[in-house]
Parts: sequence; structure tokens; C-alpha cells
Amino acid sequence: MSGQAQGRQCLCERLGPAFSDKEKRKGGEDHSAYLGGRGMRRFPSPRGIINTIVKLAKTCILRLTVCKLYFILSDKVANGGASMWCELSQGNFFDEFQMEGVAAEHNEIYLEFVPENLWRALKTAQSAKAVKIKLTNKHCPCLRVAVELPSLSSCSRIVTHDIPVGVIPRRMWNDFREPSMPDFDVSIYLPVLKTMKSVVERMKNLSNFIVIEANLSGEMNLKIETDLVSVTTHFKDLGNPPWASEDGCQSSGQGRDLESMAEACIDIKKLQQLLAGQQVNPTKALCNIVHKRIVHFILLHEEVSLQYFIPAIA
Repeated sequence: MSGQAQGRQCLCERLGPAFSDKEKRKGGEDHSAYLGGRGMRRFPSPRGIINTIVKLAKTCILRLTVCKLYFILSDKVANGGASMWCELSQGNFFDEFQMEGVAAEHNEIYLEFVPENLWRALKTAQSAKAVKIKLTNKHCPCLRVAVELPSLSSCSRIVTHDIPVGVIPRRMWNDFREPSMPDFDVSIYLPVLKTMKSVVERMKNLSNFIVIEANLSGEMNLKIETDLVSVTTHFKDLGNPPWASEDGCQSSGQGRDLESMAEACIDIKKLQQLLAGQQVNPTKALCNIVHKRIVHFILLHEEVSLQYFIPAIA
């Protein structure tokens, strides 16, 4: 399966009941766009989500639509890079939201930016009365974050941050579509993430690589093996998500031996970055393993979903 619509069907519908002013870009194509948002809500903390992304990507793509915001990292998995797809509903973060893309039939905006810059700007907004974010283009394209702070006088105190962004031309939009759902061998719920983080941090001191293996009996092992040491941490009774196929039938590992392990050896630093930085505080966390090819992590918190793909090392 591929494409945005099919990808969303895979993640949301196949997971079963267990989850319930116009600006122009300088030069090149005409990329008129308007973005305005005011009054950031705290469900969950936008800064926490950005902090998670900071740990995973030095630069990323922000895709804006009328209803959704997406943070995208699309390193080529085939070349050993991890990829990320974080999706959230703007209605849970803004009291007001207006945007206008390049055209009515292409009502989207794609921006490339450094997430740490946005995190620093939102850090000043912890006690803000209101936060307004707008796409501007005075000297170069910027996301302007205006933070209205409490004041003892009748005058408003407003702190403004201009975050440089690059506007992605429409001809490149297809490079940043939602990754297709891998045809996994095993899907399993993750253990408590704090526990998993603690285990991985200790293992990171012993090896650069970690093997994740799991089966359809709810068992998962984290292993490192070197010439000097072999360490395995066992988790049991984690449970397996009831994925459904397009026709509504259960499809996770159909016909597979329940005790048979699927495994992948991955870069332990990439896994540690995900666990150490995550502030999504998911209500559900799981991973899909394609044997010796890729590990696909999914963190869900109501209207926020984070997918992270780590390729296996041969």
C-alpha cells in the first residue's frame, strides 16, 4: 500500500478497536501562502511534541493543511537513514487557525525548518496569554512566533521570534508523503517506555547495535552481542495489536507460528534518541518488525501520532 490515503487507512482503521496576507517566495515558482494561528492550547504540550522531534531530526519538513499539521523526516531508509511522520490535529492546538495554500486544489504548505528554533521560541510561551504563529516574508520566508506575556500594566508584552524556513516547491511535494505501512512479520505492544529507555541506555555503553526480536505470543527481547559480552532483556505478556486487513479480517502475521521470532538489528543510538526524547506520552505504543529489514515504531496519543522507521543493519 502506498499514498497518503492508504497510509492513514492502515494506521487508523486497520489497528482495530484497540485504539480507538499572501506571501510570495523569492524567485522560482510563485508560492503564495498564508498561515495564521492564535491561542495555542495545551493538549498535549506543543513544546513537548517539538522537543521529541528535536531529538530525532536536525531539520524537518512542516506540512500544513486545513485540518492537520505534519512533521516529516524523510531520510532514505535504503541508505541507512531513519524516517519520521508525526501528525496532529490543529484543532487541539489552536483556538483560531487560518491557512491558504498555493491554490484551492492544492491547499497545503510545505516548509523546511530547524525544529530546535521552534522549540526555543515556544519555550518562552510557557506562561503566555496567547501565542500567534504566522508565515511571513519580509526579507526571507519566516515563521513568526509572537508570544503575548502577562503584564502588571495595561500595556501588552509581546516577544517575537522569526524562524527562517524554506518553502518547498509543489513539484517536490510527493517526496514528503506518508510512508506506506510495511508488510510486517510481527506487531507487538511496547513495554513501559521509561523501562525500555533505561535498558537501552545501559546497553548503549556496550554496543553500537541492538537486536529487537518479538513474536505473536506477546514476547519481546532486546539483545546485544559482542566478542566480549552477550546481554538479553526479556519482556513477556506485552500483547499483539489486532490489525485488520482492508476487508476487515485480522491480518497481523496470519499463518505465522506464534512462537517464531522476527528480528532486526538496528542502530542503538537511533532507538535511544526516540526513547530519550519522546514527550508525546502515548496512550498506545507499539512496533512492527519486518524480519531483518526494518522496525516501525508507532506512538499514539489521541489526536497525535508519531511513526518512526529504523532500517535494519545487515
